[in-house]
Amino acid sequence: MSTGTRNGAQAPEAHAADTHDLIRVHGARENNLKDVSIEIPKRRLTVFTGVSGSGKSSLVFDTVAAESQRLINETYSAFVQGFMPSVARPDVDVLDGLTTAIIVDQQRLGADPRSTVGTATDTNAMLRILFSRLGLPHIGSAKAFSFNVASISGAGAVTVERAGKTVKERRSFSITGGMCPRCEGRGSVSDIDLAQLFDDTKSLAEGAITVPGYTGDGWMTRVFSGSGLLDPDKPIRDYTEQERQDFLYREPTKVKVSGINLTYEGLVPKVQKSILSKDREAMQPHIRAFVDRAVTFAACPACDGTRLTEAARSSKIGGISIADACRMQISDLAAWVRGLDEPSVAPLLAALRQTLDSFVEIGLGYLSLERPAGTLSGGEAQRVKMIRHLGSSLTDVTYVFDEPSTGLHPHDIQRMNGLLLQLRDKGNTVLVVEHKPEVIAIADHVVDLGPGAGSAGGTVCYEGSLEGLRAAGTVTGRHLDDRASVKKAVRTPTGKLAVRGASAHNLRDVDVDIPLGVLVAVTGVAGSGKSSLVHGSIPAGEGVVSVDQGAIRGSRRSNPATYTGLLEPIRKAFAKANGVKPALFSANSEGACPTCNGAGVVYTDLAMMAGVATTCEDCEGRRFDASVLEYRFGGRDISEVLAMPVTEAEAFFASGEARTPAAHRILSRLVDVGLGYVSLGQPLTTLSGGERQRLKLATHMGDKGGVYVLDEPTTGLHLADVEQLLGLLDRLVDSGKSVIVVEHHQAVMAHADWIIDLGPGAGHDGGRIVFEGTPADLVAARGTLTAQHLAEYVGA
Repeated sequence: MSTGTRNGAQAPEAHAADTHDLIRVHGARENNLKDVSIEIPKRRLTVFTGVSGSGKSSLVFDTVAAESQRLINETYSAFVQGFMPSVARPDVDVLDGLTTAIIVDQQRLGADPRSTVGTATDTNAMLRILFSRLGLPHIGSAKAFSFNVASISGAGAVTVERAGKTVKERRSFSITGGMCPRCEGRGSVSDIDLAQLFDDTKSLAEGAITVPGYTGDGWMTRVFSGSGLLDPDKPIRDYTEQERQDFLYREPTKVKVSGINLTYEGLVPKVQKSILSKDREAMQPHIRAFVDRAVTFAACPACDGTRLTEAARSSKIGGISIADACRMQISDLAAWVRGLDEPSVAPLLAALRQTLDSFVEIGLGYLSLERPAGTLSGGEAQRVKMIRHLGSSLTDVTYVFDEPSTGLHPHDIQRMNGLLLQLRDKGNTVLVVEHKPEVIAIADHVVDLGPGAGSAGGTVCYEGSLEGLRAAGTVTGRHLDDRASVKKAVRTPTGKLAVRGASAHNLRDVDVDIPLGVLVAVTGVAGSGKSSLVHGSIPAGEGVVSVDQGAIRGSRRSNPATYTGLLEPIRKAFAKANGVKPALFSANSEGACPTCNGAGVVYTDLAMMAGVATTCEDCEGRRFDASVLEYRFGGRDISEVLAMPVTEAEAFFASGEARTPAAHRILSRLVDVGLGYVSLGQPLTTLSGGERQRLKLATHMGDKGGVYVLDEPTTGLHLADVEQLLGLLDRLVDSGKSVIVVEHHQAVMAHADWIIDLGPGAGHDGGRIVFEGTPADLVAARGTLTAQHLAEYVGA
């Protein structure tokens, strides 16, 4: 070392490996991004802000995270890549300095009935091993405690080649599983109301079967009529015992119908396989309505809803069976596991304790391991995914979060902020897409996209520190310190909805009067029982419109026009004006371009390489056959109408020769919820989370009902959009509707006429009404967590 260096006159040169401290993005054009170029600091917490639809997710998830995942996948062999999802390279010129990305998004966990919180986090796997080692009486391996493994046994002769001779040997095997044989590990059994499947006064020829899809001349019905087992002209009530058995329950049998070999099966097993085996939420609305009518689900009487065999329930550790452990609240289960001291399974107990403590640390201690994964809200699902990363020893990883504050009470957001900072302080890069000021406040670096949404967004409006954002004058900067004030005068209720003895989930025999004709906010920490009270006591149905957090399902062929039912009046208007069939004006029906089948692009599958989508040369991406585009309505063809933004389409269908009142009504609702910039034919897969939430709200606003129940409508909304939502809620109430909102956003609480606060905690520490009254009374009382945070928010 030189004298100069020793005396501190000259700093040592940085090692070349330490100079890579930025993720550089140049020329990003994914979705609505307009040649975006930014530099993201590594080992810092960067928050991406901007109005809903401004391009945040396109930049963070579809560009940075997608390319990182693609590059990691390329390190595997071609054989392994063949089993992995192929990811196309994002439309970007340069992506430099990437690290391994771990994505924690809001995609719901699988809704399979056998998927639970325990199976999704591997906690069940550890418990099964624990009980197979320590449980008394000992009943078998870990499989004996799994409700996904059925007990099977078999025996027979096998032929083995040995020393050039063929030897026959007798072999037998048996597997002891934990699956309840009655409900097959689902925990519930379904009972079908036969009266909803058929009309017994009619014959098959007269259309006796009333199941959706079983039309009079359809193949489904023809198999029954032409099977030779049943008389198609005989009313079902006149069937003999044998005919009724064949009609309803016959095992699969080969039959010949009109010279074609087909398989005949009884109506009940056929309906169970074709309809009841599917996830209810993924069903089309008319099929879902049929299932709700025809099927009742009850806890399995054989296993009492635990999904496990009697043997699995009989093996216990200190008087607790695995079924008891899975039913416990996780915070209680963590305490029970800490009380176990068995050196022979010490590593297993340590791992189990760490996972269960992570649940509590992240604010999910109120869940139980047997809770079906499909019933978790978006925020809960996201936090469940975080659990496996909390105790990780990995560093220099890029963690990508999509609104981690979703579904969190202001009290819980502080805890979430601590976890994000903990991940950063380990030496990781944390990228967060977020709208809440409390999360933006902890950022080391802020990237604000905008200025608008859709085609009006996709540019970087600001990049730098939080203080700089406040002074930048962008939409986010201007609204960052917005604080709603508590309503001085509240509306007078026009009636009340009496709820008595509500005890769903963790509710403790709750009695409450929900005022009608006003805006009611139901508040409380996550897990306090808000959704249980609202959805359990005010079921969607006659007079009640319920907008939950369920994800919008749709393929790349679905768009706002098809989802909202807008395409129907438009197709009819085109058909009437041109004297042709409405089916011609659907890209999913007769009007589709024959080359691309109405997709607008031609997909080429390249095995383990990313597939290529090229614009269809025949229709040039317009999706329709050339002959269909010759038909015009109001001077536009159908592809030009679908390319219009909602605001332009609303004006187009409002007056003149293109006047279509049915279409105009739906478009007005889309404008009301702030989706005026979205084009009618934009694929649903390209919409952001906030846009999908508002699209769903717009669709339900057309439903006939006097009571609207909204579950966290501010999810995915920018601070500026929340103002517009509050205006919409006010218009609904002023038009004579009753609006009940489950919400954590303080601006909505302050704007409400009446607040019902649940708590005081989550799980078995909640389930009680801790406050009822106006927002002003809540702030004055300061007796609950919600009151303290609302008072702080309004500056009281």
